[in-house]
Amino acid sequence: MAQKVNEVMTPVPVAVSPDTSLVRVGDLMRQHGIGDVLVVHEGRLRGLVTDRDIVVRAVAVEKDMSTTAVADICSTNIVTVAPDADADDAVLLMRRHAVRRLPVVDGDRPIGMVSIGDLAVQRDERSALADISAGPPTT
Repeated sequence: MAQKVNEVMTPVPVAVSPDTSLVRVGDLMRQHGIGDVLVVHEGRLRGLVTDRDIVVRAVAVEKDMSTTAVADICSTNIVTVAPDADADDAVLLMRRHAVRRLPVVDGDRPIGMVSIGDLAVQRDERSALADISAGPPTT
């Protein structure tokens, strides 16, 4: 039987409000050993910011990290997946949209995050990607 997204996702993703500074977002990424944070307003998913977004859209253009809000640089056209979707469907979405992570949403409310690493572990826990993904976070 195929696994569902809610069986492989990371529950309770790290989320911030749109007015959160990039310094705070970066600190949360460091604390949690993650490379992405959801942007949520009134419980609804409004964006996604990655460590790469911060580098390319803020650091590279010399934005003030302490005064720039995450809403100014986050991606807002986000591909999401439902918790009851098949994990294989999540893989297809990632391939089709060339993304490495998908917010898991119930309606428009985020409840988890599924990454390419989560799916690699689910599909073949002996694969190189699964081995890397299962390791401790880097700091």
